[in-house]
Amino acid sequence: MADIAKRYLITGAKGCIGAWVVKNLVESGNSPVLFDLDDKSSRLSLLLKQDQIGSIGFVQGDISSFEDVDRAVTQHKITHVIHLAGLQVPFCAADPVRGARVNVIGMLNVFESAKRHRDQVRKIVYASSCAVFGPPEHYGKKAISADAPHYPLTHYGAYKDCNEANARVYFLNDGISSVGLRPWAVYGVGRDQGKSSGPSKAIKAAVVGRKFTIPFTGWVDLHYADDVAKIFIRAAENGVDAALLYSPRGSVIQVDEYLKTLSKVLPAAGELIDARGGTQQVAYDIDDPNLVRDLGPLPQTSLEEGIRQTAEIFEILKRENRLDVSDLEA
Repeated sequence: MADIAKRYLITGAKGCIGAWVVKNLVESGNSPVLFDLDDKSSRLSLLLKQDQIGSIGFVQGDISSFEDVDRAVTQHKITHVIHLAGLQVPFCAADPVRGARVNVIGMLNVFESAKRHRDQVRKIVYASSCAVFGPPEHYGKKAISADAPHYPLTHYGAYKDCNEANARVYFLNDGISSVGLRPWAVYGVGRDQGKSSGPSKAIKAAVVGRKFTIPFTGWVDLHYADDVAKIFIRAAENGVDAALLYSPRGSVIQVDEYLKTLSKVLPAAGELIDARGGTQQVAYDIDDPNLVRDLGPLPQTSLEEGIRQTAEIFEILKRENRLDVSDLEA
C-alpha cells in the first residue's frame, strides 16, 4: 500500500532515470508530481500506459528558476524530492555557463525551497555522479572507496562535486537531510543521450538490425536503469538525518566483454555492433559497502538479464511502430 503521507516531486522526470523512477512509483501506488522543462512524455510513454501517464501530476518549469521550483513544492505539498534534472557531459562542455545554471543553480534552488519548507520537505535524494572521481590511475589497482579524493576532469564532474559539498553545508547549517547517489553508466530503455549511452544504443541497434559503434573502449561500470530507479526511491525512504553519499556498484566489465554478452542475448549483434575509441577517464572500480549496510539488500539485475529486458521492450516498441531510432544517427 502506498504511503499517502509522502508526496514526491521528481525533477528531470522525463529523462531516463526519471522515467524509471516514475514507473516504479506509479506501479507501487504513488502519484508523483513531475517537474521538467520538457512538456512531452516521449520516454515515459516507452514505459507507462497512456492512462497511467494521464493520472500523473506535471509541472512544466525551469530548474534554474527558484520561483518555478518553489511553486511546485508549495502547491503540491511536496515531502520528498528526487532531484534528477541536469545536463550531461557533452552539453556542459559545449556551454559551461548554461551547464552551471542547470546543474548547480538548479540544485541550490531545490535545497533553498526545502529550507523554506523545512517542516514539510523531509528528504532530498539527488543524482551525483562518479564523474567526481578522476582517472583510474589516480587510485592504484585496488577498488576505491566512496570517500576517495575527487579529481573531476569535466565541467559536469566539477558541478557534481560542488553539489555534494553544498548538500553537506545545507545539512550542517540548516539540518536538511539528503542522499547523493553516484551511478556510473546507466543503461536501458530511455537512455539515449550522452557518450555513455552507447551500450543502450547498441541494444537498440541490434534489435532493429543496424550497425552501431560504441564510442569508447576499456572498463565500465554498467547500472541497469530499473535498479538505479529503485535505489533512488529506497534512498528517499531512508529516515536517517544526515547528508549521505553513496556510489552504487553495477556490472564492472570491459566493453569487449559487454559486446560478448550482448551477442549472447542478441546473436545478430556479433555482426552489427563494435566499439572504438579511448577509455572513459573516470575510476570505475568503486566499492561502497555502506550502501547495502544502510539501505539493505539492493536490486542487482545481471548484465545479461538487463540486456534481455531492454531488448524485449525495444522489440515491443518496434512491433508497435513506436521505436525512435533517431539517436542511432548521432
